[in-house]
Amino acid sequence: MTELRSQIPALTVETRAVEPFGSLLPLLDAQHPLLFVRRGEGVAGLGEALRLEFRGPDRVREAAETWRRIVAAATIDDPVQRSGSGLIAFGAFGFADDSERASVLIVPRVILGRRGGVSWVTRIDGAGDAVTAEPLGPEYRLRLHPGRLDGDAYAAAVRQAVARIDEGSLHKVVLARDMVGHLPQTADLRRVLMHLALSYPDTWTFAVDRFLGSSPETLVRVKRGTVSARVLAGSIGRGADADADHAAAVRLATSTKDLDEHGYAVRSVVQALAPHAPHIAASEMPYALKLPNLWHLASDVEGTLSDGSTSLDLVAELHPTAAVAGTPRSAALELIHELEPSDRGLYGGPVGWVDAAGDGKWAVALRSAEVSEEGDIRAFAGAGIVAGSDPEHELAETRLKFRPVVEAFG
Repeated sequence: MTELRSQIPALTVETRAVEPFGSLLPLLDAQHPLLFVRRGEGVAGLGEALRLEFRGPDRVREAAETWRRIVAAATIDDPVQRSGSGLIAFGAFGFADDSERASVLIVPRVILGRRGGVSWVTRIDGAGDAVTAEPLGPEYRLRLHPGRLDGDAYAAAVRQAVARIDEGSLHKVVLARDMVGHLPQTADLRRVLMHLALSYPDTWTFAVDRFLGSSPETLVRVKRGTVSARVLAGSIGRGADADADHAAAVRLATSTKDLDEHGYAVRSVVQALAPHAPHIAASEMPYALKLPNLWHLASDVEGTLSDGSTSLDLVAELHPTAAVAGTPRSAALELIHELEPSDRGLYGGPVGWVDAAGDGKWAVALRSAEVSEEGDIRAFAGAGIVAGSDPEHELAETRLKFRPVVEAFG
């Protein structure tokens, strides 16, 4: 973790309402955007007033404790009082406990917000950064190629996973494969975000530490004592016309394989939240959630917190859910480590923001890619493997899930 144990900065935070922004995206830094929006509303950031890095199995808990200390030392002037106003930190946490990729919390120098017709600017320590829209950089077109796990190798890994499931060592495992590419170092990353935000408006479009994506899955949301989550597991491609599309949704909603996979994911979330929200409730039956490229089985979970947990506290309890790891969790993680040749980095981890009250919004980092400072791109997509999973079907599912990122870069 960044050395703050002996000295916590006393941040001065000032938020003011401003004339409404047309869009947050043109205001972002082209190389290091900070963003978390859905349907055009949310928060963005410019620069870094404070950057914290965490590693290891206690990375999220360390982040939660450090954030409490930062908030306690801060002076906050926030007359706007909206979700995302005042002091916030953007965060992205690695999937695996032993990931080489650092997990981060970033407090921008300037925070921009837009919600319910109200726009605001928050400045940290009097930051004077200009908030101006800049034209997007030149267009680019590139193709992503199979990484360390190509299609044949992925299908073989699925067969191995099904064999382990049949042996009874676990019920479900989520296996991911990677695709890679390269961007010019000066490429404007806002172009990727613009494509994702316009093409997938009902997802969380995010950018943290050159990690970009649009996730349909809410890991956890905390607001004034209420906790909620949206669980996605089980999917099928959209149909070519209205009749075929309806038939696909019906097949998904009645698929024993997908319903079983979804049930594992919902139970993992409910069990993790129950100690903090004793009356947590989930949808009685999953519903079909329509996205531009596929249908998902979805369930909403909601409850009232009884112990004052912050959103980061709950992120630590929830991650990784069965939707991105499997069940039982420990057996699934061991099999992922055995069968996947690449460190997932931030893929499948929590991404979002936390405010001074501990409230916040966190998504599961899906439909995403990391872009190194040198322009190297690595994207991941995965599928839930259960008893009876067909390797070719699961490979096709990963192709569908890669589509948002492949199109955004290409």
